[in-house]
Amino acid sequence: MGASVGSSRGRRGGIVGINVTPMVDVMLVLLVIMMVSATYIVSRALKVELPKSASSDEASQGPLMVTLTADHKLYVNQEPVEGDAALVAIFQKARAAAGEPSLVVSADGGALHRWVVHVIDLAKQQGITKFAINVQAE
Repeated sequence: MGASVGSSRGRRGGIVGINVTPMVDVMLVLLVIMMVSATYIVSRALKVELPKSASSDEASQGPLMVTLTADHKLYVNQEPVEGDAALVAIFQKARAAAGEPSLVVSADGGALHRWVVHVIDLAKQQGITKFAINVQAE
């Protein structure tokens, strides 16, 4: 009599736990991929210490800072400007200077949108194609 009555040798119990090892392995691989790609993105800019020179060309000009207030006043680099003709003259002078000029527009929340667009349009007509709109983070 080779068969025993109370033996549970051939039976298996139900699954009572989830094996998380494969999930952890996948997450670690994703973490490594993210870390390697983040390092590559940050290191795209080369850090170079430039040599000093006693004689060099003119330094490139900084951006023109145009400020539009809610009471319809216009300032360029904190200097008041009256009218489109004066603003166009400033844009032409910046375009004639060395380097490519850029424009940063700071407008009060109460300033009219069409006024901001008008200033950017005047800059584009004078050949200034790089511009940004200054905002404050909340």
